[in-house]
Amino acid sequence: MRLLADKLACVRGGRIIFENVSFTVAAGETLAVVGRNGAGKSSLLRLVAGLVPRSAGRLVLEGGSDLGIGEHVHYCGHADALKPALTVLENLAFWQSYLGDLWRDPLDALEMLAIEHLADMPTSYLSAGQKRRLALARLLVSRRPIWILDEPTAALDRSSQSVLAGLMQEHLNSGGLILAATHGDLGFEPARTLEMAV
Repeated sequence: MRLLADKLACVRGGRIIFENVSFTVAAGETLAVVGRNGAGKSSLLRLVAGLVPRSAGRLVLEGGSDLGIGEHVHYCGHADALKPALTVLENLAFWQSYLGDLWRDPLDALEMLAIEHLADMPTSYLSAGQKRRLALARLLVSRRPIWILDEPTAALDRSSQSVLAGLMQEHLNSGGLILAATHGDLGFEPARTLEMAV
């Protein structure tokens, strides 16, 4: 599988967020998207995930099924996309049902991210780091080959960052690919880096 972007552009509210962005990322590779705040990193990730429209350019997934790129993607952005009134386990079960392509049991995913003891707690009571780990657990309950992660280590302590790095490496080893916007260390060396300029 290979994701190819050619001269992508994003215009929002009449303002050019970025233009002429091209990259290639293949199975087993990570593309780290770096740059200053406001450079368009998050907008690029959302565009690739199909959440905002392309203003120009071409985006192609080679080696995928006939489904659109968005159907191959796990997107984990700044917002954790959790329902506060649901328990930790209910939130994860909802996402597994919604995303389909069942993979790991939700309790196993919670255990891998060291929050299984919070399974029956309302999500509204979680700390920022615990909410982030729950959001990342979505990656483990439904199999999707493309992980699009916006600042994935935000709000995580060092131990949780190490766990995430291991999960990302496991995903790459199984033929997945990762597109990640980051200001810091991902815990391993990315195959490529894309610098977004303001």
